[in-house]
Amino acid sequence: MTYTEASMDALRLVGDELADATVATLFERGEVGKFNTLMRYVSTVGAPLPDGLPDVAREYLQQTAAPPPWVDWGEMEKARLFFTDNNVHISTALSFASMPACYVVPHVARLLSATHSLKYPSKRMAETGQFTVYLMRPDAFEAGSRFVPAAQKVRLLHAAIRHHLRREDRWDVAALGTPICQEDMIGGQLLFSLLVLDSLHRLGIHMSAEGAEAYFYAWRVVGAMLGVDQAASPTTLQDARRFLDLYMVRHMGPSPEGVELTRQLIDLYEEVVPGTFFDPVVSALVRYLIGDTCADWLDVPRTPWDTVVKAAPHLLGVLEGLEDRAPMAAWALDRLGHLTTVFELSSLTRGRVMHYAIPEELKKDYGVTGSVPVNRRWTPPPPTVG
Repeated sequence: MTYTEASMDALRLVGDELADATVATLFERGEVGKFNTLMRYVSTVGAPLPDGLPDVAREYLQQTAAPPPWVDWGEMEKARLFFTDNNVHISTALSFASMPACYVVPHVARLLSATHSLKYPSKRMAETGQFTVYLMRPDAFEAGSRFVPAAQKVRLLHAAIRHHLRREDRWDVAALGTPICQEDMIGGQLLFSLLVLDSLHRLGIHMSAEGAEAYFYAWRVVGAMLGVDQAASPTTLQDARRFLDLYMVRHMGPSPEGVELTRQLIDLYEEVVPGTFFDPVVSALVRYLIGDTCADWLDVPRTPWDTVVKAAPHLLGVLEGLEDRAPMAAWALDRLGHLTTVFELSSLTRGRVMHYAIPEELKKDYGVTGSVPVNRRWTPPPPTVG
């Protein structure tokens, strides 16, 4: 698939027709509060829709209740096993590479700031982590699972953000594109899939080509369920590299919102890790995974641990060698990964269950203006831009 400046510009103007129409109708009829209240009772696949749910919401939920018909369940099972084997590394990559990479895109950082993420960074991190855990459960699409309802609510949340920012004329569409546009949705999908794989490779994690491709495939399914236009979305890792390289070159750069979000992220994880001795490891990991240029844009502190972290691939290689040779070690490391993920989510949510809801109003005192700076063992696809 070929991506050009012109094709990317077209994607900047497009949102999600189905979700946007649903949200617009809910607001026009004054039914958002009723929807949010009733949807708290819809958290698992197969749960009956509550009486009194607005008709437009009921129709949306019925239309989006199933995964796309092209899903290959064999690939999804491979992705689940890949996640189970690497969940602690994937959590590291999501936290210290994917999220900072979002912050280095100024208009995305501004959008996150406009939706209260500056005040509640743990909520954003917990939602991302919990969403991934829901996706990678063996029963993700079966009765009783939480993934499909979470995807339905996230899709409406994105539509609500688009609705508010455009209706209140607080987003410069000419300069920034439609908020949470198709270009950004595809970019985000790749930051949570391809960039995660890049980060695992950088950390020296042994990955089969089959496992890596399955993990990327699972996020394609996620994209489809979140309203990504499948005609524009990359279907191979090589196409994904082309899209992500062009996306980042078009948009990445420094911003005060990106700096603030990164500071919140670092402080959050330093608080989660007991004691203070290992606090600098958080900054060092972010710098190692996103590179010095992006880290400098985000004001990631330089620490003595910057050099130590570069030894991570060697240490992880030793652990993986032990895992390959000893079944009990493999079980212990997988269990450690599971417990680490559970601990991280519990710490971020303070033990609460996350609820995705349509915001009835965004942060009123935050104006978003300005222009965007233009600035098999798996082997990552080579970069496509200089």
